[in-house]
Amino acid sequence: MNTPEAIKDEVRTKYAAIARQDKTTNASSCCGSGGCSTEVATIMSEDYAALSGYNADADLGLGCGLPTQHAGIKSGDTVLDLGSGAGNDCFVARAAVGDDGRVIGVDFTPEMVEKAKANALKLGFQNVEFRQGDIEALPIGGNMIDVVVSNCVLNLVPDKRKAFSEVLRVLKPGGHFSISDVVLVGELPEALQQEASMYAGCISGALQMSAYLGLIHELGFEQVTVQKRKPITVPDDILENYLAPEELARFRSGGAGIFSITVTAMKGDAPCCVPDAEGKDKVKVATGEPCGCGADNACC
Repeated sequence: MNTPEAIKDEVRTKYAAIARQDKTTNASSCCGSGGCSTEVATIMSEDYAALSGYNADADLGLGCGLPTQHAGIKSGDTVLDLGSGAGNDCFVARAAVGDDGRVIGVDFTPEMVEKAKANALKLGFQNVEFRQGDIEALPIGGNMIDVVVSNCVLNLVPDKRKAFSEVLRVLKPGGHFSISDVVLVGELPEALQQEASMYAGCISGALQMSAYLGLIHELGFEQVTVQKRKPITVPDDILENYLAPEELARFRSGGAGIFSITVTAMKGDAPCCVPDAEGKDKVKVATGEPCGCGADNACC
């Protein structure tokens, strides 16, 4: 079993390589993890070209949705993009916030941050910045973000509770997120769950859709809405790298599915302490540690 740190190292290595690839190679791959399919031109990515602010140099073809399309970004907002890559969603968000707003991109991979900064410099934007950081411990102060967006990234994070807790922490009260991500319905074969390169390719790190949405509810987000859901079909010439023919046949006929969803939700007056996984003792939203503050959350 891969440890969280081993998975992070694998993801970092993969996306450093992606930063040096062209968009065509990325778009024809397993969510950008390598040119591994001859059956399809693209597996997950959607077309940004019609969106205001789109910049082709910043589009690496790695997304699985259009989160900015459902984000309700307003002029003057402060927007945070998690896993900002070469800056694609940040530049679309910048068109919406205007000169009076601010956009911050955070990415785990130094090569991606450098690429995004170079793109912002070419565009002459003064209100778009990029920071290297871990989504499980964001380099952002609390209660300062109006809108969080993310595109096919949180499924790569080993501890999704920490990731969504960080989203809750940095959002202003009344702020909201729009996140596109990969989820599962039914169980993946064990070979796919264990394979790190498929994890870095956006599949094996995915949660069950019910667990994904349940976690968002559990942390106290409000108005949780699936804005879009679409099936993702991984071609046989990719799956054959991990599954024997009989395993592949069982997977295709077993009813398990892989989906891209775009979810929106709002931060209300959420408590910093919530029931634990068994619904008993209260734990801190941000860390999962015991609260020790009683039913009224007074210590929070």
